[in-house]
This record gives sequence, C-alpha cells and structure tokens, in this order.
Amino acid sequence: MTAAPLGGFLVPLNGNSKEEKCSIPKIVLSHDTTYIGRDISPVADKRLSRRHIAVTISADGSADILVEGSNPVVIQSKGQRNKLLTGAKWKIRTGDVIELIPGHYLFKYVAADDTTEGRTPTTTREKRPSGEESSKGKQLAQSRKRVHRVLDEEALAENAVLQRNDQEPYTLIEGIRNFRISMNKLPLAFRLMQVKQLPEWANTNAVSINDVIQGNVLMAVLSNYMVDIDWLLSECPMLKRVHHVLVIHGEGDGTLAHMKRKKPPNWILHKPPLPISYGTHHSKAMLLVYPRGVRVIVHTANLIYVDWNNKTQGLWMQDFPWKDQNSTSKGCGFENDLVEYLSTLKWPEFNANLPTAGSFSINPSFFRKFDYSSAAVRLIASVPGYHSGPHLSKWGHLKLRTVLQECTFENQFEKSNLIYQFSSLGSLDEKWMTELAFSMSAGVKEDKKPLGLGKPLIIWPSVEDVRCSLEGYAAGNAIPSPLKNVEKQFLKKYWARWKSSHAGRCRAMPHIKTFMRYSGQNIAWLLLTSSNLSKAAWGALQKNNSQLMIRSYELGVLFLPSPRKYEYSFSCTDDGRLPKDELTSPGSLEMKPTKLVSLVWKGEENEECDEVIRLPVPYELPPRPYSSGDTPWSWDRRYTEKDVYGQVWPRQVELYTSQAL
Repeated sequence: MTAAPLGGFLVPLNGNSKEEKCSIPKIVLSHDTTYIGRDISPVADKRLSRRHIAVTISADGSADILVEGSNPVVIQSKGQRNKLLTGAKWKIRTGDVIELIPGHYLFKYVAADDTTEGRTPTTTREKRPSGEESSKGKQLAQSRKRVHRVLDEEALAENAVLQRNDQEPYTLIEGIRNFRISMNKLPLAFRLMQVKQLPEWANTNAVSINDVIQGNVLMAVLSNYMVDIDWLLSECPMLKRVHHVLVIHGEGDGTLAHMKRKKPPNWILHKPPLPISYGTHHSKAMLLVYPRGVRVIVHTANLIYVDWNNKTQGLWMQDFPWKDQNSTSKGCGFENDLVEYLSTLKWPEFNANLPTAGSFSINPSFFRKFDYSSAAVRLIASVPGYHSGPHLSKWGHLKLRTVLQECTFENQFEKSNLIYQFSSLGSLDEKWMTELAFSMSAGVKEDKKPLGLGKPLIIWPSVEDVRCSLEGYAAGNAIPSPLKNVEKQFLKKYWARWKSSHAGRCRAMPHIKTFMRYSGQNIAWLLLTSSNLSKAAWGALQKNNSQLMIRSYELGVLFLPSPRKYEYSFSCTDDGRLPKDELTSPGSLEMKPTKLVSLVWKGEENEECDEVIRLPVPYELPPRPYSSGDTPWSWDRRYTEKDVYGQVWPRQVELYTSQAL
C-alpha cells in the first residue's frame, strides 16, 4: 500500500505553558483525512470520543477541523479561543492550538512545510561552524535531515496502513498501553525492559533490573554471557550484602581478571566447560533464593549498561515457594528440565547458611527444594555436546520439536507463518533452515493432523534502522553478524523489517530473541530465548539424524496456550497476597483455556470468554518484507553516511564501565 503524502503533525503541548510535551509522540497527519480520538490519541482517556475530530489538510498547508464526536473542541488562534460543538468546522494554520475537551489535551498544528517548528530533536545540538559551513557540517546536516525524513515517513506509513475504511480508525500506535496485565497472570507473559530515552507510555509495564533483583535475597545465581561487574554493583548495591552469589559467565581472560579483582570476596565466578570449539556460555537467567521461595528469571540482556537501558529486551519471571518438607513429589517437567540443565554447568559445589532457611550444599539438586507445580512456561535449553540416543531430544531445536509435538493448536495455525527474530546470524545453509523449520512447525490441529510446514521470516534491522537508532551505529555492535553470513543469496527471501511503532521501540535496536508461530494477531506459541539463529545455538543433526551437535549453552521459556488451573498469587517479595478483586476462591479454580495474542489483537465478542493473554511482541504482525532499497545490517562493513551523532562506522564502542575509566 502506498502511503499518503505527509501533511503535518499535531504536537502535544504542556498545559498553559504551550511548550512541547516530549514525553508523548506527535500525531502524524496525511493529506487524506486523519481521525483523531481515543484510539489514535497519544493520551489514554475514555472521556475522549472514538472519533473526536477529523483533520483534512489542504494544499496551502492549512487544515480543516470537523468535530465528529459528542465532546467539544476549542481552537486557539491569533489570541482568540473558539469553542466548536458536534458538527462544527474550522480552518487552522501552523501554530494554532487544538484543545480536546474534556481533559484539556493541547496539540499544536504544524504543517509539513514548517516541521522545524515543534519537532522533537533526535540528536544533541552542535555549534554551527562560523563563516561558510564546512563540508563536514553539510554532511552532518544532510544526514540529520534524512534521519528526520526516515522517521516521519515511517510514522506516516504506519498511520496510512492502519487508517482503515471501516467504522473505526485502527492504530498500532501505543499498543503497549494495552499491556495492562493483572498480577495473577504475569507469569503467563513476558515483559519488555525499560528503555531510558523513550516516553513514559512506551515503558508501560516494562521492567528495570531493580524491579527484578529486590527484597531479602539470601543467595543468587546470575547466569550470563557478558558481565560488567562495576556496573552491576553500582546498579544493584544490595548484591554486595548477599552472602552467597554465584556468577556463571562466558567472559574471556581479560575481563575475567578484572572481575576477580572487583568482585566481593564471597562471590564465586564460574565459566562452564565448552567441549566443542567456538561455543559460548550464552544463557541469560537468574535464580534468587528468598526466605519464602525462589525467583526464576529468564531474559535476553547481558549484564551491561547498554543492554538494560538502550535496547529492546524481554524478561520473564515467576516466584515459587519452598516445598513442604514432607512432600514426596518427584517433580514436574519444569523442575526436571531446570535441574537437569543446571547439572550440565558443573559449578563448584559450596555450602551456604541461609538465614531462616537453614544450611545447604548449593548444587543443582538444591533447586529441587522448591515447588514448581504452578510453572506457567516450559524451559527450552541448549547444552554443548554430541547428543544421541535418549539424550537426542533433550536440548536445542529437537527439545522444542518434542514439546510442540505434544500440543494441539487451533485450526487457524495450519501452515501458518513462523518468525525468527534475534540479534546474531550464524553461517547457515538451506538444508539446516529446513531442519529448523521442521522443528518449529511441529504440533497438531484439533483433528490431530499435523499443522504442516510454516514459512519463516527473519526480522532483522536494516542499515538505516541502525543508523537512525537511539545509539546510532553503536547499536550495530550488538548485532554482530558479518557480511559473509548476511549476504547469502538464499536468505533474501526471508528478510523482514524491524518495525515497533506500537511498542515505541522502532529506534531501540532489538537484542531480544523471539521465535514464534502466528496467524493474524493470534499466536500459536512464542519462545523468548537467548538463542540466536545459528547451528551453535540450536544444534545441527548429524549421522543420518541420529546425533545432534550443539556448541553453546542457551536458555529460553516457551509460552503455550495450555489450559491453566492456577492463580499465580505467590510472591517472594511481599506477603504473597493479591488485592481482593484479583483473588479467586479455591473452589472456583478450573481448567481455563488460554489464548495467546499480540498487543493490538481485537477479539470478537465470543472470544472474550477465553483467558486472553497478551504477549508484548515488540514487532508488528505481519512483518513487512524488505523492499528493494533495504539493506540488512552487517557489522563488518564500512558505512560513511553519518549517523544521528555524526559518526561513521566502524568505530570503537565502550561496553564496560572499566573501559570508560
């Protein structure tokens, strides 16, 4: 669909000060009619009409306002206030202010030809060279102008696609506002991590590291690839008071030496064995032991500043109580998978005296002391080695295949599409891509027939996405795929754009990794994982499919539409009780079918009876395939066009606090 030409903007203002309100985005206007109301306004207020006003821009840059809703509008023009009631029309020009009532929401109209007025800067300001503008200054100015054009056209395209010719305007903008999930359903979904440079609405229900590592932690296991110990201790100083902390990492000798010098004396550092060359310890997880139980966290961020503040990331967590000492339970699938995975890490066993809990030997079996029967997800892990016989389906993509084969999905997912979204691309071939797709396509329909093979799309940032991102080219350092992997001819049919208007993260480059199967805005299943798209992470079949070779450690959580019978009210960090309006009496607990959907899913009335779980998928569905002008990012190419900070690529990027000292 061809986007309508850019007409202008409605720029949010701060009350009577008439200053731009940078915390919420501008509304993009096309030369066609744009409907402004509750569903497309950057403010969430049910008092606004669904179609409050219609804005139609003329060729001379003026705009005609038609009040369509039942609520009035005030136009402030040339020092005068004019109140318009339903059906009234008015012509406005650049600088005029529209006030939506009730709520007193102010927006300044800016025509496309005057967009320097009211534009939110995307870069820091620099002094203009004295005298004739230098060649470097011209290049930077042209670069910034192009960045603005890219962002404006991108926003306009979103609106053009979503302004449908039906009764209601429909928008992806601020879809993240729909992620208002009750406490007793949180374990059924994941959350996005906060991004510091985004407006407040884009961080709805997003989490920071201090939302996760909190409370009276008795013992902690921190699993990751990269660990900036200086940043971690400054961001979470309470960790210094935790008597027993085990850091399982994938760092090299140089960083490890610094970690040993800076760590608290009671911390233990451990790098798991890597029996096959070119493997890494890449799993990102935390196990926090409390007097009340254990908190299990699986996420996608390295323990470094930029990952927890500048990137699109995902995180899942759930709290589990200690088991009854008299329990004879042999453990559920989640427990067995967790303990078996931890056993492969081979950390040095140590003793810990945990106040209020007792003295324990901290080994993988220690984690059987918690009751995981209410686990809302399945664990999908990868472990390095040559796996065969009874171990063939325990890890990697064959573990995912085995779990999906046991699941029944709605008929709408027959031959539905797959999405692979990640931040590093391995050296792939078509044979392996078919192998992976076969595992990702497992499962049966309601008539017990196979779902059928799905067509994958790869969501991957383009060069322009990286150049115009919040970090500029520096963001590409965390998308570390070489040209020789990216440029393979057979991959061209898979490329799809990174688009995240509904989550406000178009410019927050993705380090999150998700794999999923979907139909429309309905989701069959979704995997949040540390695994990138590589044989090292997922494994490759060998010896006539009798052996799976995996190089790296990975960990992910699989969300399925499985019937549930639990109210997830237990918490390690409060009294474990939910507000009265969220409590369910034990007698009313029953197997409830769940339905996984995206943030912008709009259900039919007969579907609302299901337990609908919105997953904050940060990219749009369906993804847009690359156009002829899009180039997939590769980090070992030279890019001479300036980014938003006036930088070219390659250049050095500081990832650790100690590098900046």
